[in-house]
Amino acid sequence: MFKRILIANRGEIAVRVFRACRELEIEPVVVYSQADREALHVQLAEQAYCIGPARSADSYLNVNAILTVAQAAGCDAIHPGYGFLSENADFADACEAAGITFIGPSGDAIRKAGSKSAARDLMRAAGVPVTPGSDGPVASVEEALTAAESVGYPVLLKASAGGGGRGIRRCDRPEELSAAFAEAKAEAQACFGNDEMYLEKLVLRPRHIEFQVLADRYGNVIHLGDRDCSVQRRNQKLIEEAPARCLTPELRERMGAAAVKAAKAVGYENAGTVEFLLDPDREHFYFMEMNTRIQVEHGVTELVTGVDLVRQQLRIASGLALRLRQEDVTLQGHAIECRINAEDPVQGFRPCPGRVDFLHFPGGPGVRVDSCLYSGCELSPYYDSMAAKILAYAPTRMETIRRMRRCLEEFTLEGFPTNAELSYQILYHPEFILGECTTAFLDEHLSELLEFSRKLSESGVDA
Repeated sequence: MFKRILIANRGEIAVRVFRACRELEIEPVVVYSQADREALHVQLAEQAYCIGPARSADSYLNVNAILTVAQAAGCDAIHPGYGFLSENADFADACEAAGITFIGPSGDAIRKAGSKSAARDLMRAAGVPVTPGSDGPVASVEEALTAAESVGYPVLLKASAGGGGRGIRRCDRPEELSAAFAEAKAEAQACFGNDEMYLEKLVLRPRHIEFQVLADRYGNVIHLGDRDCSVQRRNQKLIEEAPARCLTPELRERMGAAAVKAAKAVGYENAGTVEFLLDPDREHFYFMEMNTRIQVEHGVTELVTGVDLVRQQLRIASGLALRLRQEDVTLQGHAIECRINAEDPVQGFRPCPGRVDFLHFPGGPGVRVDSCLYSGCELSPYYDSMAAKILAYAPTRMETIRRMRRCLEEFTLEGFPTNAELSYQILYHPEFILGECTTAFLDEHLSELLEFSRKLSESGVDA
C-alpha cells in the first residue's frame, strides 16, 4: 500500500479521499488554489500546498505545479478525484513518466473511453449495444446532415471529449443542425480543448442507468450493480438512487454483463462507470459513455453494497488484486442521493455562491452527508456550485424516500439559496414515488414543482 498520496482536487471529493487515506494510515497531501486557502480539505491536512490563483487553469489544472508538489512531498501516488484532471490521459502519462502512480486507469484506457465516438466503435466490436448514429466523428454540417437522415430525427450532436452535459445539442429538424453544430463545437473547444463531434439518434424519454465497475491489473473485472440517474436538468444529475427500481433481475444481469464487456474492451483498471440509456419499453438499452474516474454519486453504491469504492481504488492502484468476485456482490436495501447546489431554481437556476452564515446537516440512522462546507466558510464562485451531497439509506425504497424527506426538512443553510426545496418537492411527486421518472421528468414537471417555491418567494419567505 502507498505511504503518501497527493489529492489533486478540492471540495467534498478531496475530503472524501483524505478520510479514506487516514483510515488506511496513508499520509494525505493536499493542494489548493488561492481561493481555497480556508477550504475544509486544507484545514484538515498537515501538508497543504498552494498551487496557484483561483482560476482552474492556473491551479487545479496546472499539471506541472501538481507534479512538482507530489515529487517535493515524496508522494507515491496521486488521486485525481473527479473533474479537473481525473480523465486527462496526458496527466496520467505524465504521472507515470514521473514515477508516480496515477490512481485510475492508464492513459491509453482513458483515451479509448474518453473519445465518445471511438468508444462507440469499441463497444460495437465488443458486442455492447450502442445507439444508432454516425460512424465515427462528423467533421462538417454536411456529414452531420447525412448521418441524421440515416438514423432519423430527433438527434443529438455530442462532443467526443465531452462530459458533464457540455458540448451537446438536440436537433429536431434539419434546419437546426447548422447552428447547433457550430454552438456545440465552440462549447466543446472551450470546455475540453477538443471540438470533435459525433451524432446519435435521440432516444426519447429514456432512463439513465449506470453500472459501477471495478477492474484490477490481473484481468479481474466485476460490476457493483446499478444507479438510476434519470432525474436531471440539462444533462446534469440532481437525484441518484441505487438500485434502479425499473430493472428486472434478468435485465440487471444483462446490463451488468455489458458493463463488464465495456470495461474489458478498453483494458480498464480501477473504478469506473459505464452509462446506458434504457428505452421506455425497458427491454433495449444502449451504451452512452464510460466515465474513467470515481463518480459524484458513488456513495449510493457504497451504501447498498457495503463496498468502500475509494478504498478499492487505492488497493487496486497499489497493485493488489480484487478480493471481490461477482458472486460476492449483493445489493441490499435502497439508497438515494440529493445533490445540494448553490443555485436558485425560482430564478432560472441562477448560481448563488457566497458565505455560509449558518449550517446544519441532517443526521440519524441511515444518513450520510458528503460536503466541504462549514459555518462561516465561503462557497467559491470559481468552481462547481455543488455544496453538499445528502444520502439516505433504508431497507426499502419507500422508507428511503421518507428518510430523505426528513433529511431535507432538517437541512438548514443560511447565506445563499439552494435547490434543496426543489429536491424536496420531487420526493413527493407521484411519478418519482412510483419510480417512473425518465430524463424528461424535470422538463415536463418543473413548473408545477416550482409553484410552491414561487409562492414562498413572493410572500417573502425563504424557501
